Amino acid sequence: MTQAFDVCIRGAGIIGQTLALLLARERLRVALVVPTEVPGAAATDVRAYALNAASRALIESVRGWPPAQQATAVRTMRIQNAGGAQVEFSADALAVPALTWIVDVPALEGLLSQAVGFQSLIERVVEPQSATLTVVCEGKASESRAEFGVDFPAKPYWQTAIATRIACERPHGQVAWQWIAGGEILAFLPLEGEQGNSMAVVWSVSTERASSLLAQDAPTFTQQLQAASHDALGSISLTSGRSAWPLLSAQAERWVGQLPGGAAWALAGDAAHAMHPLAGQGLNLGLADVAELVRVLHQREYWRSVADQKLLRRYERARAGALLVMGTAMDGLQQMLTREDAPVQALRSWGMRGFDSSGPIKRWVAQRAMGLV
Repeated sequence: MTQAFDVCIRGAGIIGQTLALLLARERLRVALVVPTEVPGAAATDVRAYALNAASRALIESVRGWPPAQQATAVRTMRIQNAGGAQVEFSADALAVPALTWIVDVPALEGLLSQAVGFQSLIERVVEPQSATLTVVCEGKASESRAEFGVDFPAKPYWQTAIATRIACERPHGQVAWQWIAGGEILAFLPLEGEQGNSMAVVWSVSTERASSLLAQDAPTFTQQLQAASHDALGSISLTSGRSAWPLLSAQAERWVGQLPGGAAWALAGDAAHAMHPLAGQGLNLGLADVAELVRVLHQREYWRSVADQKLLRRYERARAGALLVMGTAMDGLQQMLTREDAPVQALRSWGMRGFDSSGPIKRWVAQRAMGLV
């Protein structure tokens, strides 16, 4: 029996909308499940993502990339350890226009939504529809993943990420900062273009300390943030509320599967994997899932449907293998950066100094993070 849709995408965030636009370009009929909006949610969204060159190219291909004021190019990245060691990456040294771009999430989602509205092969729906292939892009807490019987074993870090926005006394100069101290990782990410003085903040702290920080009034919290950032940008002030989420590492045990009647399902984005935000790779990895799934479907033999299991397992093998390597690396890095016993601190400082002067190794790591390897 012919399905009304070729693909049903459950989840209409950045991953789901980008996938829908790319599949429509392949002349596939797409149902995009858009959840009911929570009143005021967009106004309180303080998220900002670091997107690499590969992610930018993918989003630009569907005309969803925001203007410079909402996609700030990072020219320098400074990572400082409590022991005094520092690692610095420079776009000039790598001969690239930017190391990454800090993108305002509401702006990006809004542009992708506009693009979806102009695509006649995409239909927004409020409930999952029957389709030859269902792609789950619902995030870490996906109900569809559980519905399809997929295990999502998670390793909690017993840390919480706190996100907020700040205005700084001095312009950010397109520099992204990261401080490592006391088992915590604090990141300041530049916003509002080249001349901006606004920053997105992501502060990874123990769950117990997060509860205390979130309970503090704005002036007290700002003082804590000021001290943790060593006055790098002068005095700071909060410009938004605070949001928080627990940190964990997880990867789905299966990425694809069969449904009754010959239909199939696949996972993408946070529904398939989760990792620590310390390297800012979460959304980049999700968009790499999208790119690989679309590539596999585009290159399929003419006689294979989009639900063909051999076809979908090509996608699963490619992405699960890549995520296993990245997840293992991020897990090890998180353990090294958050342990505070003296031998580990000394080893961390020694390693950072050696890495900063490593030349080709440092360049290769930077190119990989930028999606160029």
